[in-house]
Amino acid sequence: MTGKYLEDFAAGQIYRSGRLRVDEERIKTFAAEFDPQPFHLDGDAARGSIFGGLAASGWHTAAMTMRLLVQSEFKPAGGIIGAGFDEFRWPLPVRPDDELYLDIEVLEVRPSKSRPNQGLIKVRTTTRNQKGEAVQVSVGNLVVPRRPA
Repeated sequence: MTGKYLEDFAAGQIYRSGRLRVDEERIKTFAAEFDPQPFHLDGDAARGSIFGGLAASGWHTAAMTMRLLVQSEFKPAGGIIGAGFDEFRWPLPVRPDDELYLDIEVLEVRPSKSRPNQGLIKVRTTTRNQKGEAVQVSVGNLVVPRRPA
């Protein structure tokens, strides 16, 4: 297995990702299939909405975040295996031509009591736009294997 084991992580560690540019057509394509609401599909309709303009679906933001997370310097052994979220929010909309990147912070590391070969790490992942504004914040728990004996 490649990547870092549970013992390699510590609270306070910070990881970063590369950047991903948000394309207007991909906002619309994603929305058409998974979240077909007018403010994700049509600029004119979106201007009259609470968003005041075309906005990516939050679920599209989550999917782009996952791509950035997988491609980031944050590399748990065995992959990024989610066990659930404690927090998940979208403080600001994602717009066409935004450039997204991640700040990933390890909040907690704990061995499993019932599964001695693994543990959990709690991670805050903040998705930011090119202005540094948070557009998604999640606190998730990830399953990470312990280093083999």
